[in-house]
Amino acid sequence: MEDSSVSNKRSIMGCSIPEKAQLHLAMLALQFGYAGFHVVSRAALNMGISKVVYPVYRNILALILLAPFAYFLEKKDRPPMSWSFMIQFFLLAAVGITANQGFYLLGLDNTSPTFASAIQNCVPAVTFLMAAILRIEQANMRRKDGIAKVCGTLLCVFGASVITLYKGPVIYSPTPSLQRSSPVLLQLGDANGKSWTLGCIFLIGHCLSWAAWLVLQAPILKKYPARLSVTSFQCVFGILQFLVIAGFVERNMNAWLIHSGGELFTVFYAGVVASGIAFAVQIWCIDRGGPVFVAVYQPVQTLVVAITSSVVLGEQFFLGGILGAILIIAGLYFVLWGKNEEKKFAMQKAIQPDLHGANRSSTPHHIKSSLAQPLLAPHSTENA
Repeated sequence: MEDSSVSNKRSIMGCSIPEKAQLHLAMLALQFGYAGFHVVSRAALNMGISKVVYPVYRNILALILLAPFAYFLEKKDRPPMSWSFMIQFFLLAAVGITANQGFYLLGLDNTSPTFASAIQNCVPAVTFLMAAILRIEQANMRRKDGIAKVCGTLLCVFGASVITLYKGPVIYSPTPSLQRSSPVLLQLGDANGKSWTLGCIFLIGHCLSWAAWLVLQAPILKKYPARLSVTSFQCVFGILQFLVIAGFVERNMNAWLIHSGGELFTVFYAGVVASGIAFAVQIWCIDRGGPVFVAVYQPVQTLVVAITSSVVLGEQFFLGGILGAILIIAGLYFVLWGKNEEKKFAMQKAIQPDLHGANRSSTPHHIKSSLAQPLLAPHSTENA
């Protein structure tokens, strides 16, 4: 068997970047892509695109982008298709595409892009809670690594919330003439017949769906280790599910037409960047890094949205944004530090004599932290 220190430096693109660095870079790029998606999606809704038609086109484009790669690159990785796999892919699509995207658009339509991004920061906590209930993730609060993981996640959530909910005094103003008389939250709440409370409820449903998708997908990837194919099947079932919904709520054929270049761009961005590319990257990161590792990067998205708004729209930097950014960075540091300490603890435990006569030749290279492990380990494998 190939030494793990060699395999960890193997790149999917032929470069020599260590896999750990690839994971961090991929997650950062993913958050930048999703940050743009918040703004693009709100623009699409403002243009009048149907909340059912938009995800249908989004997933059709994602399928067109991913299906050829899935078919040709994963011929040897795809197990034979069975009814069991079809049902699992259908359920994954119902949770990760139909419910996830549907609740998001309904919530975004009633709130704002920044708030939608901020509330998504509860996904790490919900994911961790779901994984803990299923005895998949562990956080030993009697050890410093467990405390760091929990505190780091809380810091990330709190930091993103500060960016959105607390403005404070102005720290930097690129365009002083663009002073706003009231916070965005007050401007958008209950405007034009929209309900801020209802929007929050929809966004909470979106976060619950996303967290469940993160937890449920990893064990399926263990049995069906063809990431692009899994994504493609989810897109197919997601399209079919949204078409069924459209048959009841969107019978106006004019709603299916693209009326401007702006609408075409929003659909293209959502389909290619936020679905096609992002789904593939996220699945790879879940498979390699684990669901909590992926979810803990979510607060970076809110930070990017806040910075982009200041640079592109000429909005001001407020004290709340600076404090929130510091909290987010500190939270990520705590979580990643806790992950590293947990791995060290597992390695030290592995080299100690086994009182029950286990194999003494086991090496630390095969020990992974619970944060990076596949979600459902084989029953014969005992967690550290």
